[in-house]
Amino acid sequence: MPFRKPLSQGTSRMPISGIRHIMGLASEIPDAIHLEVGQPDFRTPQHIIDAAHQAALDGYTAYTPNAGLTSLREMCARKVQERNVIAADVDNILITVGSEGAVASTFVALVDPGDEVLVPEPGWTNYTMLTHARGAVPVSYHLREDEDFLPQPDEIESHITPQTKLLIINTPANPTGSVYPESTVRAIVELANRYGLYILSDEAYESLIFEGKHVSPARFDTEGRVVTAFSFSKSYAMTGWRVGFAVAPIEIARLMIQLQEPYYSCAPSVSQKAAEAALSGSQACVEEMAAAYKRRQRAVLDTLKPDGFVAYQPNGAFYVLMNIASTGMKSYDFATQCLLETHVAVAPGATFGDAADPYIRISVATNDDAVIEGAKRLRDYAMSKSEG
Repeated sequence: MPFRKPLSQGTSRMPISGIRHIMGLASEIPDAIHLEVGQPDFRTPQHIIDAAHQAALDGYTAYTPNAGLTSLREMCARKVQERNVIAADVDNILITVGSEGAVASTFVALVDPGDEVLVPEPGWTNYTMLTHARGAVPVSYHLREDEDFLPQPDEIESHITPQTKLLIINTPANPTGSVYPESTVRAIVELANRYGLYILSDEAYESLIFEGKHVSPARFDTEGRVVTAFSFSKSYAMTGWRVGFAVAPIEIARLMIQLQEPYYSCAPSVSQKAAEAALSGSQACVEEMAAAYKRRQRAVLDTLKPDGFVAYQPNGAFYVLMNIASTGMKSYDFATQCLLETHVAVAPGATFGDAADPYIRISVATNDDAVIEGAKRLRDYAMSKSEG
């Protein structure tokens, strides 16, 4: 009998998403309040849908070049020049299958087995998953609540070794909602330059800023070290369209474009035309959605801060980390039991790293009434467990 070969060791070490775990449980509870998923509750704006419909009628139903439609790449180049102050032209742009495609292609282009990747903790689960998938080593740098979950350059530097290859930053951040100030972003770019590291900047939530301003590290990149991942999903409520883009130094961009062919050929052609309509049309829809997320985020803070369950100020994205340390419960246990007892679904903090186990993530990407009621039930449940 032939010897059975083992599965990929790297992918076998990938963590399971706690968000999907809770989603599965919540799907069996008809009246569950869903605060676990980072997906806009808004419909894709009508002018974007209309443009996609017309594009399909016009024959945009076939493959595009690996890098994407030139017309969309040109729009993306203008966008990052004007809004992000990034010196890029069409050759620096590739259209991807969501911003996840941009993030994943960056890993494949830059990370080899044995390399070390600096990942934020708390941080999006996929960073660690992709690191393991590449046979590389994830090294966490910690973000702390008493520092508003902002990265500290000294903390990052303490983890750098000769094997460190890639540094990941995410602003506005998932799961914290923190927005990194310019001074922090500049310091991180300078740190990467000193040690010869690449930076992957995940900016999927760039349009959802409630206080301060968004600062892209690529605007300070003079050495060709920063790759930026952008998304249409969050800003334009286009999660299911699966379209995003990457901005990269020319040598890296060429390699990433080449990698599109064996992985997924190209982003969906109709979705690319929809993305053109998103960029060229009125941005009032983005402003409307951002205003709703801000209102909901503030309602959660008003409910949770007085009792000490939140001690920092999230200023972007559509998340709040709730500190449940006073309950003495692990985040998976809290999320599971709270769902069963109060019918409120939240993401367990541990899915964003071990250091985040004293937290649960609340997504405000659902209607106002559900967010307000859910926050009250979470507060009352946590207080009952703290008292017990």
